[in-house]
Parts: sequence; structure tokens; C-alpha cells
Amino acid sequence: MFFIIGTVVVLGSVVGGFLWSGGNLLLLWHPSEVVVICGAALGAFMISNPMKIVKESFSDALGLFKGPKYKRSDYVDILKLIYDILSKLRKEGVLALEQHIEKPESSDLFKQYPNILSDHHLTEFITDCLRLMVSGNLEAHELESLLEYELETHHHEAAAPSQAVQKVADALPGFGIVAAVLGIVNTMAALDGADTNTIGMKVGAALVGTFLGIFVAYGLVGPISAAMEHRANDEGKAFEIVKMALVASVRGYAPQVAVEFARKLLFSEVRPSFADLEAHLKSKGGKPADAAKAA
Repeated sequence: MFFIIGTVVVLGSVVGGFLWSGGNLLLLWHPSEVVVICGAALGAFMISNPMKIVKESFSDALGLFKGPKYKRSDYVDILKLIYDILSKLRKEGVLALEQHIEKPESSDLFKQYPNILSDHHLTEFITDCLRLMVSGNLEAHELESLLEYELETHHHEAAAPSQAVQKVADALPGFGIVAAVLGIVNTMAALDGADTNTIGMKVGAALVGTFLGIFVAYGLVGPISAAMEHRANDEGKAFEIVKMALVASVRGYAPQVAVEFARKLLFSEVRPSFADLEAHLKSKGGKPADAAKAA
């Protein structure tokens, strides 16, 4: 929602200020300048990035209109799922998890949380971590180190689209200058026999090229890149809380305490309170331990 509001404010401020000063919007309408700037920027974007990042960049940019991928209720579901898994592991042993790990789509545990199950990357991360716990026979510090490497790789991949878009934003003022230079070249070529009105229109068109390059870079593409980066960082929290809970479990903490460790990693705006999470866990039959209350 704020993404849309911010975009409207930027466009409204620039256009409104121009009209207020007595400008005419038709003076800014030069399709040839738009083709030079936007076309060159798009081409450079495609040259400098593999197709995977190009597709993800457009997908992530469009995703900004949908708001955050994980909401407070989604984080609660993740914590509840991890609690259910760890409780089952504690009560029934590692063999009881095998069927849930190998086929999560048919697992009674995962089916209770369809939003998580529909997230292929998160589901795969959870099952891969559990597979390491069940069959890897790893110490807690070994598991934590391995998961840190995996999360680092995930964060690097998630940040790649926003970084690619930011490079386009950095290049757009340069393409604006290119369009302006081309406009000046046309102006110089038309000086012989041209009246002042014609020359003024051509110089104005060249200046519009500079304006568009700077405006699109700092008013639209740059902020979109920053918003994509924030969204990617927020989405990474879902993976971090899974890692924290599972590592805490391997270190011997009870499921309730392990989940509490994970809860404290969440940002304040999406973090459920201890009482709220306790109520959700009790609704599933869980009884948070005194140690968890102390945490």
C-alpha cells in the first residue's frame, strides 16, 4: 500500500509542481527520448544479467504491489509447524519424521499449514534441515554452520534482482545525457534556416531527455530497487527462524523453548507476543514450559 502511495506522491509532486509553475505537460511528451532512455536501459539490463535474474527482477517488482510475502499470521504458522515437528520428534523419535520429510505434500503435519506447503522454497528448506537432523548425526555447531552457509547463499540469490535493478537506476542519468546529446546534435543540424521557435523546441526536447533520465532513476527505479531489497530481507526471516528453532532443538532445548528462541528473531511489527504464541500452541495441545516463560 505504501509503495503505491509513494509512487503517487512522487509523480504528483513532480507533475503538480510543473503545472503549478505554468508548464504544459505536452512539452514533456517526446516519445523518441523515452525510446532512447528506456530502451537503452532495458537492453543494458538484459546484457548484464542472466535471464533468471531478469525474470525474477520483473516478478519481484510486480510483487511489491501485493505487499509483504509473509505476514504476522504466516510467521505464527511457521512457529506452530516447527513446534509440532519438534514435539513429534521428541515423543516418537526420528523415524516418525521420515514420511513427513520425504513427502510433505501428503504429510498430516504440513497439510495443516497450506500456506507454508505452497511455498516450495520454505518447505524444501524445512525438510532438508530435518533430513540433516534425522540422518546426518551432526553436532549442533556443525548443523548451525552448515545452515548459515545455506542461508548466505539464499540471501545472495534473493538480493540479486534488487542489485541488478539498482545498477539500472545508476545508469539511467547517463542514458538521459545520451538522449540529450542526440537532441543537441539534431538541433545543430537544423540551425541552417531554422527559426527560433523550431530551435527552442529541439533544445527543449533534448533537456527533457536529461530530465527523464534523472527522474526515472531517482524517483522510480531507485526506490523500487530499495523496496525489493527490503522485501527480500524480510522474507529471509522465515528461513532464519526455522534455522534457529532446529539448532536449538539439536542443542537439547525443549520444543517450546526452541520456538521461543526463533520468535525473538522476528522484527517487532510481525513478532507475536509470548502470550499470543503460547495461546496458539495451547490450541494445538502444547503447554509451554517454565523455561520458555523465563526466556
